[in-house]
Amino acid sequence: MTKLWNTIKVGNVILQHRLALAPMTRSRALHDGTPGELSALYYAQRASLGLLISEGTQPSEDGQGYLYTPGIYTAAHIAGWKKIADEVHQAGGYLVIQLMHVGRMSHSENTPHHRQPVAPSAIAPKAQMFTATGMQDIPVPRELSLEDVKATVEDFRKAAAAAIQAGADGVEIHGANGYLIHQFISENANVRTDQYGGSIENRTRFAIEVATAVAEEIGAERTGFRISPGVPLGDLVEGNKGPEVYKYLISELAKLNLAYLHVLHSGNEETLREIRSAWPTVLMVNRPSRPLEELSRDVDAGVADIVSVGTWALANPDFVERLKAGGPLNEADPSTFYGGDQRGYTDYPAMN
Repeated sequence: MTKLWNTIKVGNVILQHRLALAPMTRSRALHDGTPGELSALYYAQRASLGLLISEGTQPSEDGQGYLYTPGIYTAAHIAGWKKIADEVHQAGGYLVIQLMHVGRMSHSENTPHHRQPVAPSAIAPKAQMFTATGMQDIPVPRELSLEDVKATVEDFRKAAAAAIQAGADGVEIHGANGYLIHQFISENANVRTDQYGGSIENRTRFAIEVATAVAEEIGAERTGFRISPGVPLGDLVEGNKGPEVYKYLISELAKLNLAYLHVLHSGNEETLREIRSAWPTVLMVNRPSRPLEELSRDVDAGVADIVSVGTWALANPDFVERLKAGGPLNEADPSTFYGGDQRGYTDYPAMN
């Protein structure tokens, strides 16, 4: 794993190794979306990972899907994230806030305004959502009008500016995992007949407009983008043209000279090699459930510059130190992944 410990420049920051904290929903924000009191400790504990990508953070009221996820669109949200950024910086890390608009993966009971979820088209996913009153079918969303689409792009722009105001070192645009940007890309969630539907150029238009707006607002060197090619989360079907869609999207995003591209890898090695060839800046790869001994495989092979770590980092705040020392790892407790208090959040012990 020697290449893992090489330094690398990502945008305008220099990291001491090739590991990063993967974004993970923890659902411990206050009811109004302000990050909870323990969140600063949670992220600071993991500062040795260097680049910390936050849990998905909604850029607007419409962007929320799950209970107790944080926002970044009010003064209270900004103040809450500033505490986190300050603690992370003091501990020697860098904070990237992931901007996540869930689109149709929502329920009116979970949002501040209790309105119908929004999406590219009025098509409900065949899925359920956890709410305060239990699991419920996700309802049919409201189709975004052209004016709504433009307003949503501006929501991302404003949220990015708010993240920097809060002291974050950058933002990651969540274009993956079945959420709004991914819904625009996918054939079965987007049946629009205007400039945002139909052709490859049209279905990627929203993603490109969001990335362009954010890069214009805070600088490309502070902007990352996450994709999940071939991953059918959120009841999405990318269709036979899925590979072509990503090829075009990546080529257009590459023109923006973003700080990095973050790929949730589904196992298609040829796709990953093609992305590596097409992407000009830092490429981050997340492989869920990979064996620990294969952690550096993609960096060693030159198909990734950084690997992001999720569950291992959740259960081991000193994951970097444990990995270097060959120390034992704490086991993660799935029953404490979402919601709750410090248990399974800030109480995992360090090696020493």
